[in-house]
Amino acid sequence: MDALIDLFSTVQEGLFETVFQPLAFAWGLANRLEDVYDATGWLLVGLIQIAIMLAIIGPLQRWRPIEPLTDHAAVRTDVFYTLIHRLGLFRLCLFFSIDPLMDELMGQLRVAGFGSFHLEDLWPGVTDGPILSFVLYLVLFDFVNYWLHRAQHQWNWWWALHAVHHSQRHMTQWSDNRNHLLDDLLRAVIWVLVAQLVGIAPSQFVAVVALTQLSENFQHANLRLSFGRWGERLWVSPRFHRLHHAIGLGHESLNAKGEAVLGGHNFSVLLPCWDMLFGTAKFDSHFEPTGIRDQVTEGRDYGNSFINQQILGIKRLLTALGMTSHT
Repeated sequence: MDALIDLFSTVQEGLFETVFQPLAFAWGLANRLEDVYDATGWLLVGLIQIAIMLAIIGPLQRWRPIEPLTDHAAVRTDVFYTLIHRLGLFRLCLFFSIDPLMDELMGQLRVAGFGSFHLEDLWPGVTDGPILSFVLYLVLFDFVNYWLHRAQHQWNWWWALHAVHHSQRHMTQWSDNRNHLLDDLLRAVIWVLVAQLVGIAPSQFVAVVALTQLSENFQHANLRLSFGRWGERLWVSPRFHRLHHAIGLGHESLNAKGEAVLGGHNFSVLLPCWDMLFGTAKFDSHFEPTGIRDQVTEGRDYGNSFINQQILGIKRLLTALGMTSHT
């Protein structure tokens, strides 16, 4: 493990010194070299993730697909979403827009006496070990992810944005990053805020995000695979998560009158225990078609291209907020 970390650091430093440090000086960002160095690490992580997707998850999809892919244009759009996120374009936008505001907010909180609570300090000598502290942070952020995901399905205005993700009728490993950019922005702000409050080390934060993202790529794969009776309850599998995307199941619940309302099942991102604990788990053994009910029953358009999906998401958001009648 240490050898891999050293190799990663060596490659990051080489990429930074030969490519991004000169660019930072050329663009007048010499005062942000530390941030540029961190961004180089994120880019390297994204390249590694894409390599794993192509070398491992892709062949698995071709080995045991759930369904034949017929809409290749939709998959290409999902690939575009993935490249935007994993190659750092979305994070670059955060770097110039949100990061300064978050730094200012955390500075004000510290001045007011609200410092970071370091989770690894819970049990000195035990929880501060690198492996156990990583596990603690992974569980914490997965817990946060569960409730963020439930909120995306419970609040009309947030579902208006999150519906972009669920409108994919042909799920593949590339579908994880198919999100409205405002949806991603909201979750990124909350994640950064939680990271600051719990005092997670930058290297551990990168590792938590990288593992979470790669697992999500695997969960969205067009792969006929489950982890068995017990494995399904330990880690989110492609079958478990596909049920979350199932038409009329993953994003709907029944109210007291038997009417379908926003809600659903299988919100867990990594650990199914959260769904089991809070009563939202569903362990059916079949693989359902994916999408949103009104795509099928009403032919509602959620957009075919990146631009259309983003525009229609904004229109749905304005409608949910009562600011327009357009859908």
